[in-house]
Amino acid sequence: MKGRILAVDDDPAIVEVVRLNLEAEGYEVVTASTAAAALQAFAESPCVLAVLDVMLPDSDGFELARQLRERSDVPIIMLSARDSDVDKAVGLGVGADDYVTKPFSPLELVARVKAHLRRYGASSADTSDEIVETGPVRIDVARRRVTVRGAEVELTAKEFDILRLLAEHPGRVFTKSQIYEAVWHEEPFGDLGTVQVHMRRLRTKIESHPDRPELLTTVWSIGYRFEETSRT
Repeated sequence: MKGRILAVDDDPAIVEVVRLNLEAEGYEVVTASTAAAALQAFAESPCVLAVLDVMLPDSDGFELARQLRERSDVPIIMLSARDSDVDKAVGLGVGADDYVTKPFSPLELVARVKAHLRRYGASSADTSDEIVETGPVRIDVARRRVTVRGAEVELTAKEFDILRLLAEHPGRVFTKSQIYEAVWHEEPFGDLGTVQVHMRRLRTKIESHPDRPELLTTVWSIGYRFEETSRT
């Protein structure tokens, strides 16, 4: 088996489609139809990735994604018939890594699962003993741990990778497209709002005043940079 995947949807037909297609690729699939059952299954059988429906009978996938993200940095893919930009922004904002709208192609879903696992595996396998220290931020690359002003902060996988990218090049301005390519490892397409959402969440975790960032600043109409002279 390549790894265990959690699939959550209250529609048995969709769960079956997801399960059959992922099992055909060699993955073990644990299924659940409610948020409560999903959390229990995840606790009992740690997974390498989660596929979550947005609409669940006892909660919603956004809240479930948030709770899973508090427990793990494994990739999370949201499934939903709601395809508005607001819904996508909410999903990415609570820690999901991808958002797939229904009806979906099983082949596309499998491809996305594989892509996210490749990236997650590559980042998790980083054995470098490198320490990146810029201003008040200290990044332990091998342990994927971040401290800011001496206090450890919990970051998602994507937030960590964005912070590392910028902190390793203090003073350099990165466009949203450059950040997307470096962190998601694919060419950007369409709206790059996902970068903005992750940056906003990252600021709430490392800035003293997220609405007046002093570490991760915006260079209007261009992108973002880590201020090389920051000492706050």
